Amino acid sequence: MARAAAVALLGFKGLWRAFGTYLGQATNQQAEIAAAALGLEALKEPCRVSLHTDSRYVIETMKGNFRRKTNHDWWKRLDEAKARHEVEWHWSQGHVGHVIQEAADRAARKIAALGHVEPAVLQNAVDKIGVIEPEGQGADEPDLF
Repeated sequence: MARAAAVALLGFKGLWRAFGTYLGQATNQQAEIAAAALGLEALKEPCRVSLHTDSRYVIETMKGNFRRKTNHDWWKRLDEAKARHEVEWHWSQGHVGHVIQEAADRAARKIAALGHVEPAVLQNAVDKIGVIEPEGQGADEPDLF
């Protein structure tokens, strides 16, 4: 295990907000689960949401293709976070220059290195994105990365 952080970027109609948390000692898989939960927990009301992640582990587990052998407390948090939403799970290849995904990854690495959430790190992630709508998404549907 290493120092870890989770960051979720929530976009709606091209505008973005960043949410982050320092996890302390956690695995990469635990951080990926936490990031998905963090984003869903940040939604103020039940809605339809497109959740994008570069974690096949999260996607395949949430779609029922992988069994939950470990990280049960982490999965419980994600299950509770998604319970009031209609979630579409999307996998995107990581580290290929996807602006939104790279901004989330960079912010999470910075928070993990700092050992705490620095608001400027989250604001920098939002600033890197600017105003963009992910391709192929409904205009009235929040996007989570």
